[in-house]
Amino acid sequence: MAGPHPEFIPPARPIIGEAEIEAAVRVLRSGRVVQGPEVAGFEEEFGDLVAGRHCVAVNSGTSALQLTLMALGFGPGDEVIVPSFSFAASGNAVRLVGAEPVFVDIEPGTFCVDPEAVAAAITPKTVGIMPVHLYGHPAAMDRIMAIAQQHGLAVVEDAAQAHGAELNGTPVGAFGTAGCFSFYPTKNMHSLEGGMITTADAGLARTLRLLRNQGMEQRYANEIVGANMRMTDVAAAIGRVQLGQLAGWTEQRRANAKFLDSAITGMVTPPVADGAKHVYHQYTVRVTGDRDAAQARLTELGIGNAVYYPTPIHRLKPYLNADGQPGPWELPETERAAAEVVSLPVHPSLSQAELERIADAANLAGGAR
Repeated sequence: MAGPHPEFIPPARPIIGEAEIEAAVRVLRSGRVVQGPEVAGFEEEFGDLVAGRHCVAVNSGTSALQLTLMALGFGPGDEVIVPSFSFAASGNAVRLVGAEPVFVDIEPGTFCVDPEAVAAAITPKTVGIMPVHLYGHPAAMDRIMAIAQQHGLAVVEDAAQAHGAELNGTPVGAFGTAGCFSFYPTKNMHSLEGGMITTADAGLARTLRLLRNQGMEQRYANEIVGANMRMTDVAAAIGRVQLGQLAGWTEQRRANAKFLDSAITGMVTPPVADGAKHVYHQYTVRVTGDRDAAQARLTELGIGNAVYYPTPIHRLKPYLNADGQPGPWELPETERAAAEVVSLPVHPSLSQAELERIADAANLAGGAR
């Protein structure tokens, strides 16, 4: 069996520098390690990324989604409209509060939820819409918000992959009732692990703070039933360092993507919608031929690659009917994307030589059979 390519380019390179290490050590030495001043500072600073909204730090992006749905009172008998072409957490969060995800199709260009499909899926049981800003491209929030306002629905933005993305100058996380971000190590910025909820509603922000901390604001004065989904101060300190570098990393991702757009001809490069600022958590192309052969060729050439996501949520085991079949979903664009997409390296630590290798390999692999 052949070994790994001697100059393998990984699909992602999580950044943990000396500044992050020093911040973590400083907090550990302070003895204040959970829900302390670093968390408060991170929340305040992250607010600048989301038009000054209230920010509530939690222990993961999934917790951010789940707590938000809990705070909104969603539960059994409620339906939340969710794109099936997403990571399972988008659907899981809905199920975790006892509500039911209603899966809808995506727009083929952006890979984000199709507003027309959202409008068609609304029923008397619908309480919310969860647009996913997939791969770092903002969903069509202007159209989605208009639909939500017409029907009196909450909008929970799944912005786990889209730190700093914008649509017509408004940042993601600043459109809906709430926005939810992830700080997993492979994201555009991270805190090793963590999440953030953003909202313009001060009352909702307070409820979220209660829910993340066993339902209490003051120790042992529990007001509601809550969970333990707090962020540690170690994570927050790392997040603050990363947040300070996010703008530069984002511009490098966008520059890398621009080069790949110009140099790749053997695969379908990702379009960007008018007015959208794409932050390229993933650089996702379409392979219209044999994807397995293309991936094998990329790997042989030393280019890390991955499929996000090979199985849409509605086809995952927890979401199948009792007979083992998917529900009554007709999602042709979702099925096509799941069969065609491949994500290539776009992270900010790539050199120009590596970018050229990625493009050359993509062009060769695009014709693989």
